[in-house]
Amino acid sequence: MIVRIELHHDKHEGYSYDVIAEHQTLYNGSGSSSFVNGLAAAVEGLGSDVHAAEIAFQGIVSGTYPLATIATRPNEVAQHAVNTASAVYEAERE
Repeated sequence: MIVRIELHHDKHEGYSYDVIAEHQTLYNGSGSSSFVNGLAAAVEGLGSDVHAAEIAFQGIVSGTYPLATIATRPNEVAQHAVNTASAVYEAERE
């Protein structure tokens, strides 16, 4: 199964996440101090039937990653998500 992890940032509350499968929220959390910590918390609760996750930050999808990639390279996955969202928002302003 592939889930969607939606991460959001609020400057007062930190990073939050929703883990979604088949249009239903499986679980969520908030209060993480960084994107990587929020991503790690989201992945922590996944069952063995999940093999990959689509990552979205601030509503912008950056890609679908095998869980092994998220576990071994979380900083790269996080940076790609932030860069993708920034590029999309910049393009919308032009």
